[in-house]
Amino acid sequence: MFLLTVAGKERDGAYSVQDEGGNQILYLFEEEDDAERYAMMLEEDEGYPEMHVLEVEDEVMIKTCKMHGYNYIVITPNDIVIPPDIKNDFI
Repeated sequence: MFLLTVAGKERDGAYSVQDEGGNQILYLFEEEDDAERYAMMLEEDEGYPEMHVLEVEDEVMIKTCKMHGYNYIVITPNDIVIPPDIKNDFI
């Protein structure tokens, strides 16, 4: 799996989006190409800083999310995700 971080700040947190209920949702991409494409959309369309795609172990990342109470969603190659209109916090 792959997640997004701000380039050079990989230890500071991962990219997440806020859902309609105000909860932060971590995006975990199954495919690196999808993560890279999403990062490019953020950088170009939303004015985000340069993003870095980080590979993580599936089971470890999901266990970590559950242990800390983080919400997450696994983005499959069949999913279409578009960056939100507003900037969101990092978890």
